[in-house]
Amino acid sequence: MMTEISLNILDVAENSTRAQASLVEISVEIDTKANRLYVMIKDDGCGMDEEQLARVEDPFFTTRKTRKVGLGIPFFKLAALSTGGDFSITSKAGGGTEVRAVFVLNHIDRMPLGDINSTVYTLIRCHAETDFRYLYRYDDREFVLDTREMKEILGGIPLDTPEVSQYMKEYLDENKLEVDGGAIL
Repeated sequence: MMTEISLNILDVAENSTRAQASLVEISVEIDTKANRLYVMIKDDGCGMDEEQLARVEDPFFTTRKTRKVGLGIPFFKLAALSTGGDFSITSKAGGGTEVRAVFVLNHIDRMPLGDINSTVYTLIRCHAETDFRYLYRYDDREFVLDTREMKEILGGIPLDTPEVSQYMKEYLDENKLEVDGGAIL
């Protein structure tokens, strides 16, 4: 099992890029009053047909040719359900995929969120051909990083240019701190 929720997010988002998604949306929302942590990863990739969708939670099913098991989705589901939370995945061939996980925030079995900023940063840096929209919300405060907006502002300067890349990392770190006040999740 993965040790952090952010690593589950990375795994699912990597699946999205392999599915030729042009846009991957990631949201992490913490609602302390409801005692919930919500995660959503949505893409516009190739999606799955009904047979694939029915088998995606089976650890012995994968579409990859390099190995015969696919543990990412089953472990992500187990992690959410073990806290008393919920998990769902919807997909349509040619219509993308959406994965949702809900964790009980203060449950003893909830793994930490982990370094979500590094996860998002890594995804953006390693997948220049894919756009990402990341929403981070903590109670009533939030911020959004959208690579489509960044690319428009930069006018063709690649996101992996060292100065842009450094700015993006600082933007993630500063905004997360401003939104959650440094809460350790």
